[in-house]
Order: sequence, then C-alpha cells, then structure tokens
Amino acid sequence: MNTQHSHLAQLNIARMRFALDDPRMADFVDGLARINALADATPGFVWRLQSESGNATDIQAFDDPYLLVNMSVWESSDALRAYVYRSKHADFLRRRKEWFVAMETPMQVLWWVAAGHMPTVSQAKERLEHLTIHGPTPQAFTFRAAFPPPCL
Repeated sequence: MNTQHSHLAQLNIARMRFALDDPRMADFVDGLARINALADATPGFVWRLQSESGNATDIQAFDDPYLLVNMSVWESSDALRAYVYRSKHADFLRRRKEWFVAMETPMQVLWWVAAGHMPTVSQAKERLEHLTIHGPTPQAFTFRAAFPPPCL
C-alpha cells in the first residue's frame, strides 16, 4: 500500500450514562446533526458510518445497548486531529463526561486502510480488540502512539 493511497480509519465507542431519550442526553442528541455536518464538511473527511437516521446512534455493534459507536475514514491523521481537537467538535468532546461513563478499556482505535476501502463495524471491533490486547501496533493504534501509513 502506497502512503498516498492510504486513509486513516477510526472507531470510537462510548457508554452512555442515560438512555438517548433521557432529558440529560438532550444536548448530545440535539448536537449530533450539527457535529456530523461539521465532520462531513471538514477538509480531509472521506466517510462516516451512519444509518438512515444520518448518524450511528441506532447501530448496535455490541451487546450493550448503551454502547454507541462512531466510525469514520479520513485522508490523514492531521485531518482527523484537526476535526477532533481544533473544530467546534472539541466543545462537544469537552462535555463527554456529562453523557458518557469512563471506560477501563480503549475507547478509540486508529488504523490505515487502502483509499476507497470503507471498513465494516466487524473489522473495526477487531482492531479495537487488537489494541486492547496488544497495545498500539501498526495494525491498531492511538493518537498518542501513532504509526505512519504503510508503504509498498
């Protein structure tokens, strides 16, 4: 895989404190469309997991119905980092403790994919499990322990 033909995939999971229809989740739920539209318009954005609802809150990837998934693909780690930490998304991220409980296992995993490949939830769960068991490797890593795109 040539580096200019690699994109960065990411999965993050979060366990909700309350059901989505609980009034304490209203700011989160009400902000989803705005935050997703921001991602869609961010330079370097390629794709995000969504159902017909326009977001992924109704995609149940785990047995726990309170566990939400978010998955996307970006042209580079810089593009994803800019969206996550330097856009209005950061304001949303700062409030995560209001809506989600802390988890003891990794909540996010990053990995390189061939440009044009849209990962499945199953593939993403495998990467998260790999990170949980082995720590950061070129197959599954974090922003703090990142690996460069693979070369041919």
